[in-house]
Amino acid sequence: MTVIPEHELEFRFFRSGGPGGQNVNKVSTAVQMRFDARNSPSLTEAVRARLLKLAGSRATLDGVILISAVRFRTQERNRADAIGRLQALVDQASVAPVYRVPTRPTKASKERRLVAKTHRGGIKSGRGKPSLD
Repeated sequence: MTVIPEHELEFRFFRSGGPGGQNVNKVSTAVQMRFDARNSPSLTEAVRARLLKLAGSRATLDGVILISAVRFRTQERNRADAIGRLQALVDQASVAPVYRVPTRPTKASKERRLVAKTHRGGIKSGRGKPSLD
């Protein structure tokens, strides 16, 4: 698990839109967090590549990940929310995908399958109307 140090994060606070009374027009509670993933020394190359791919539209062409947090009414909680969402992305990118190794069925398993198909076909053919021979 990779932990991102605080000094690599850049925060910008702005006024959040939507309902909220007088407070929403006076206090800058929304947070936009910037993290320069491409130049971060705390990430390995593999984690960096997976992180930028996972970030999708949140990543700029320069490799900066932008996360906006407007869910809460205080700067502190929005800041913690943005950090938590970035950490969740980094944790997800830290896990290397496990590639499936394709295997072939054994000869015995193929034979068992064919015997079972023949048996099942015999049961089904016995359900038909008896012939008038």
